Amino acid sequence: MRICIVGAGAIGGWLGAKLIQAGADVTLIARGAHLAAIEANGLTIEYRDGRQEVVRPALATADMAAAGAHDMVIVAVKAQSLPALAAPMRALYGPDTAVVYAQNGIPWWYFFRHGGPYEGRQIEAVDPGGVIAANTEIERVIGCVVYPAAAIERPGVIRHLEGNRFTLGEPDGSRSERTLRLSKLLESVGLRAPVKTDIRNEIWLKLWGNLSFNPISALTRATLDRIIADQGTYALAATMMAEAQQVAETLGVRFPVSIERRIRMAEEIGAHKTSMLQDIEAKRPTEIDALLGAVVELADLTGVPAPTMRAIYAVTSLLDRVNCGQ
Repeated sequence: MRICIVGAGAIGGWLGAKLIQAGADVTLIARGAHLAAIEANGLTIEYRDGRQEVVRPALATADMAAAGAHDMVIVAVKAQSLPALAAPMRALYGPDTAVVYAQNGIPWWYFFRHGGPYEGRQIEAVDPGGVIAANTEIERVIGCVVYPAAAIERPGVIRHLEGNRFTLGEPDGSRSERTLRLSKLLESVGLRAPVKTDIRNEIWLKLWGNLSFNPISALTRATLDRIIADQGTYALAATMMAEAQQVAETLGVRFPVSIERRIRMAEEIGAHKTSMLQDIEAKRPTEIDALLGAVVELADLTGVPAPTMRAIYAVTSLLDRVNCGQ
């Protein structure tokens, strides 16, 4: 299988390395010093136990047009980067190319093949102007919820921190041959890749924590354990999660655990800096629109009051812009 990873950063690079080990013909789309290091020395993966793995992709490039058509494209860039890439990515598509979105937050395709009253509706927070939908046939789309954590240690070197699960699912809930094939490929190298018929439920279960803890951490500079240990920020997170739950349940989503249990799941991670806090510290744009802005938009759509989420979104969005010099 010929697979292209668009965004061979921490998660995309690690996933690409595992697919190379599984025997796939892998192209890595990267840029800058990271790309130069991969071209010169291959991609190195470091693990906490001291192990190192070095893999060499079939191709590493910044030029999607030169890469050509693939059987499958896995999109691992942050959600805010996707609109600008939607048109160039078409160079990677053949007639039957599947596109797996390994991203955080509400996906642009959420209401496509949804089957509800909002079928086909565009979500402006994640697909402004509908540019992604205009460049991507919905038949290509496979959903993916990403649980591992990784970081780029230096150009060409990725450190895997924790986790090995990539939950897959078709937007229409079917158990397609292509998702089962990808699942089998990932599981062949020790990853967990369950195929779900309710991928939106899985998206919300992860997002439930991200939409609350990520902006709170960005605003306070606190790690997960401190946010949960503090009575005030615990209550704030729980309130945001309750508002989000009402929005999601209005859309037909069901949560398998309580808010308290979901918070305790986050607590088990310990003194962890969320990805949004890491982005703020590095003065990078955050995923605030995909993680929270889209949920506020869905609250407006469904008529669910969400005053706490709305307030936190407003101040975190301003922090994001100021932090990036806008």
